[in-house]
Amino acid sequence: MTEPSPVYFAPLPDRAGPEALGRGAARVFEACCAPGVIAKRDFVALKLHVGERGNDTFVPPGVFRVLGEKIRSRGGRPFLTETSTLYRGERQNAVQHILHAHRHGFSIEATGLPFIPADGLAGNTEMEVAIPGELNTAVKIAREVLVADALVAVAHMTGHLASGFGGVIKTLGMGLASRMGKMRQHSSAQPRVDPAACTFCRKCLQWCPVEAVVEKSGKAFIRQEKCIGCGECVAVCRFDAVRYNWGMETDTLEKHMAEHALGVVQNKRGKCVFLDVAVNLTKDCDCMDFRQQPVLPDVGVLASQDPVAVDQACLDLVRRRHGRDLDEVSYPGVSRRVQISHGEAIGLGQRRYALQTLDGEV
Repeated sequence: MTEPSPVYFAPLPDRAGPEALGRGAARVFEACCAPGVIAKRDFVALKLHVGERGNDTFVPPGVFRVLGEKIRSRGGRPFLTETSTLYRGERQNAVQHILHAHRHGFSIEATGLPFIPADGLAGNTEMEVAIPGELNTAVKIAREVLVADALVAVAHMTGHLASGFGGVIKTLGMGLASRMGKMRQHSSAQPRVDPAACTFCRKCLQWCPVEAVVEKSGKAFIRQEKCIGCGECVAVCRFDAVRYNWGMETDTLEKHMAEHALGVVQNKRGKCVFLDVAVNLTKDCDCMDFRQQPVLPDVGVLASQDPVAVDQACLDLVRRRHGRDLDEVSYPGVSRRVQISHGEAIGLGQRRYALQTLDGEV
């Protein structure tokens, strides 16, 4: 039997603050980053999420300054990276994305790192990667993350409206796919409008990136043949009128996500570190354009070279500390944790882990 994957954990008290968070991230990174993961002159993609406009619970810039310093101390050449979104917002292309990142504090002055969008100007700078998937034999991944020699992916563990929760697997699969890769992941899960609940406020018409939402009999109507399943209409509706048919569609989305994550890391075995930041445990991910309140108290920071193991360990720690599951608190009945089980099935990682808690003050 394969040995369990090592996962390192730096516990934090609730509301410990950004400096303590940075120290915790540095400690688990140091424990996890074995010799050879980052070599001299390696280009190291440091994956982040800068948060949408109005969101303030994303992992703060100071954490990336600390991680950048740790990478440079090993001779690496780190850069911040993220990809464009399918939905309309501040991150839908490289120009807006870079300016928005700067507004949220991710400047060279604050982090010591350049911000280089991994999927180019319009989100279509990509490479196709062959994988042994169930749904995909090849996936489209943002080019620059594949060109990079090593990857340090920092995920903010949160709830998620389509998958129940989002951690490292989501950060890799959704966060580093090209625009086409994202469209493939979402195309199997299509929402519908409940006419009885719809007030025809037109927000979903305004924000749909492919103009799939139209007016029909005085209500919003989603043309299924045009819908890409991105969930933007669900996010902007304030009347609970736009709904997914959860179940197999959600399971399929999670499988696509895990398979795209495999495409990201397949050429970097032994050259990756994955961090789950389990603070500000909010109901929704940092893509939401409003301020959120945590649904559970903070836990700490975890790191592993196994993306499946670190997500499993993070969810287990949340339950162990608070007696409740993050995904069930956030979106009851949505999550089956298919991304974790499927990730294990396709060789992305394993659920068995050996947790090492790093004692001492952070």
